[in-house]
Amino acid sequence: MSDKRMTKDVRDLKIAYIGGGSRGWAWGLMSDLAMDQEICGEVRLYDIDRQAAERNRVIGSKMSAHPATLSPWKYTVAASLQEALTGADFVVISILPGTFDEMEKDVHLPERVGVYQSVGDTVGAGGFMRAMRTIPMFVTIAEAIRDHCPKAWVINYTNPMTLCVRTLYEVFPDIRAFGCCHEVFGTQKLLCAMLEEMCGIRDVKRQELYTTVTGINHFTWLTEASYKGLDLMPLYREFAQKYWETGYEGGQDGNWMNSYFSCAHRVKFDLFLRYGAIAAAGDRHLAEFLPPWYLKNPATAARWKFSLTPVSWRKEDLQRRLARSDRLISGEEDAAPKPSGEEGHLLMKALLGLNDLVSNVNIPNRGQIPNLPLGAVVETNALFGLDRISPVSAGNMPGNLLPLVARHVYNQENTLKAAMTCDRTLGFSTFMNDPQLGAVSLEDGQKLFNDMLEAQKAYLPEEWFM
Repeated sequence: MSDKRMTKDVRDLKIAYIGGGSRGWAWGLMSDLAMDQEICGEVRLYDIDRQAAERNRVIGSKMSAHPATLSPWKYTVAASLQEALTGADFVVISILPGTFDEMEKDVHLPERVGVYQSVGDTVGAGGFMRAMRTIPMFVTIAEAIRDHCPKAWVINYTNPMTLCVRTLYEVFPDIRAFGCCHEVFGTQKLLCAMLEEMCGIRDVKRQELYTTVTGINHFTWLTEASYKGLDLMPLYREFAQKYWETGYEGGQDGNWMNSYFSCAHRVKFDLFLRYGAIAAAGDRHLAEFLPPWYLKNPATAARWKFSLTPVSWRKEDLQRRLARSDRLISGEEDAAPKPSGEEGHLLMKALLGLNDLVSNVNIPNRGQIPNLPLGAVVETNALFGLDRISPVSAGNMPGNLLPLVARHVYNQENTLKAAMTCDRTLGFSTFMNDPQLGAVSLEDGQKLFNDMLEAQKAYLPEEWFM
């Protein structure tokens, strides 16, 4: 990259935002961009709901004009993917695949056969069906990026994270895409709280920790952790033993019953005591990758002190977000930028050569986890620098964890193949191979699969139903 790009272009960037009507991720990115005075430019918002994108254009413009803003970005609405992508330096993807009506079926239809899901967007019956309607969307997005901005860096926030990123590379192998997820951040913050609780070391920032990250999205593990040379693994064992029964409700999460997204970390502690590595995601995600040890029913989840997130709550929360959108547009609520805690804008800066940064990232396996399949999307640390992402070797996945993780890696590869080929037989066998469905009979599983697939019909190629 030339010096000209490093100086001039960082003040004239073009960001294409696919899902530009987002009432969550988009507002966070707008805030982070507004507060970073080193980069500036235009954000082109594209959404199939154009009105939502228009509303975000107003909110983004208000934020850019706010007195607290350090970097006034220009917000426009693109009428097409081509218009959004042409000439883009970065592409951000955060879409809701379908609506919450489809997600309601993802999450709650399996309950009729005794399968309960705490999230339902990554693995299990719900994750599989979400993938079925998401993958065709990402095929279209990948083709458009290939045709209109093949050199752009692509940041994905959409779930199922692994399969979204994997689809982008399947369609356009030369794409420069990666997936960002904040679940590891939460576990790093838990380690900071542990240092204060167990050692009296206060005000540790998660970025000061050294951690070896390995696994796949939402089923990520820390096999090493240290702070200024202090090995945190023995300390974490003491911490886990201390709070295994009661759970830990200190730190930033507080009482797990106050939020569908919080937990008391009992699942994490139990997994550490069983496997010797720190499970680095929220308990509600971790539980879905395993047999129903923690998710047999809502009462079991409550004993492990995490929540099942009903889609009815998501629908109510959407109404709250829409109401907030109204307040931001009308001026009833101040559009002052606030840090989101995400790293997307920092990763952009690193790729522009303004700094180097190590962060956990979802990209194809190039050997960073040698005993998982090459090309499968995995989550490890990577070094971000000028126009490059260099994955950091995590070494082999520990032998006791490998069967747990590899099962999902192969399931995800088969999910992609089934979606790309509309192979109903492969789809059903992959659906039933998930550990959450291990106690479901083939007959009940087949009926559930058929009914759930029918619920996705508006989003799937007709070959699925021939």
